[in-house]
Amino acid sequence: MATRADAIAKVREHFQSGQFLRELDRRVGYQTESLNADKADALRAYLVENLQPAFAELDFKTRLIESPTGRGPYLIADYQEDAARPTVLTYGHGDVVDGMVGEWRDGLNPWQTTVKGDRVYGRGTADNKGQHSINMAALRAVKQARGGKLGFNAKFIIETGEEIGSPDLREVCEAHRDELKADLFIASDGPRLSAERPTIFLGCRGGNRIHLDVNLREGGNHSGNWGGVLANPATILANAIASLVDGKGRMRLEILKPPPISNRVRAALADVEIKPTADEPQLAEDWGEEGLTAAERLYAWNTLEVLAMSSGNIDKPANAIPGHANAVLQLRFVVGTKYLEVIDGVRDYLHKNGFPMVEVSGAQRFGASRTDMDSPWIDWAANSIRTTTGKAPAVLPNFGGSLPNDVFSEGLGLPTIWVPHSYPGCSQHAPDEHILLPVTEEALTIMAGLFWDLGEAKHKG
Repeated sequence: MATRADAIAKVREHFQSGQFLRELDRRVGYQTESLNADKADALRAYLVENLQPAFAELDFKTRLIESPTGRGPYLIADYQEDAARPTVLTYGHGDVVDGMVGEWRDGLNPWQTTVKGDRVYGRGTADNKGQHSINMAALRAVKQARGGKLGFNAKFIIETGEEIGSPDLREVCEAHRDELKADLFIASDGPRLSAERPTIFLGCRGGNRIHLDVNLREGGNHSGNWGGVLANPATILANAIASLVDGKGRMRLEILKPPPISNRVRAALADVEIKPTADEPQLAEDWGEEGLTAAERLYAWNTLEVLAMSSGNIDKPANAIPGHANAVLQLRFVVGTKYLEVIDGVRDYLHKNGFPMVEVSGAQRFGASRTDMDSPWIDWAANSIRTTTGKAPAVLPNFGGSLPNDVFSEGLGLPTIWVPHSYPGCSQHAPDEHILLPVTEEALTIMAGLFWDLGEAKHKG
């Protein structure tokens, strides 16, 4: 009789034989840069030439869905075994950021995998080809161990526009709501808490870009002739920003802050330690909201970050008062924040407090979302991971960054469980993107265990 251990052994064999890395190498070879209009054919080819045959081998029925806005296509894969059994929906994205050819260490080619020590380099290894490849390989191992059965029903949606903000994912999911109907959402993206600790997160923080512009006059004016009698837009802008966030990263304006952290969230984060490795940036002392742990600041609170500032020519500064100054800020926020009121709130505050010349506008807004912390699926997933690894996984109320989780949690009404397979130092949007071999092997066993346990469920839901 097949067992859970058999499924895990099969997925280990798949990894240790080198077959998993060969599959990943073929997927990395598709130059699926969604920011590059010239790569539209590669986006489609990745789905048609690689993923559709791979899903067909797993007995999934697949079809391509065209983007309603003319962006990259979508792939929906569907495996139906027994209507009385649970159905899981999972997600991945085949697009990647710019390859940054020529900027990688030792001249590495981003469009092929290269193993150096315990690292596997290549664009998409961490974000996201490696992660959805792990989940597909785990499904295969479970199916093999059960003699051609999963024990549940499974659906995938793979998009090719995540790196440009998933512009029409919500519209596609809404249009195919019945086709994507499920009991549970399990997917993988983003990093673990650390390379050593398996992690679950239940949603993501949102983001709201805030543009601040001070345009007083055309061109610059000699600082010797005009200094002291002309307002300096850079000085105004610096002080306007300082009125929103202080020199230790603490937000001053209430509209930027979230509601109080719940006891349930605090309890979940009580054993979560933010501990960067030697090659990752080290935590700043005395930075951020007072009275919170580092984990609470990162996963349960809001932050206002200055992303970019510009005034004059920093490379060749002239002895002149600039005519304009500009900054782009970003509010990263958790569920419960009144983010729709942020732009108007910042504008009203600045204009009433001495900065009527600062123009405030918003762009690139995406919402926060989170599965209910009381969902029984959380303990189910955590127990499965603990059984497989012998480690208590970190359970984060939400990912510190952003993913289109709200499309699934709010749009489709599903409990969402994210099981990331990367780690914070993976360089996912930079040269030298990589995954770690030990984390990858462990991730394969984690997912085989989760999928096996889903097939052991006694009834639907």
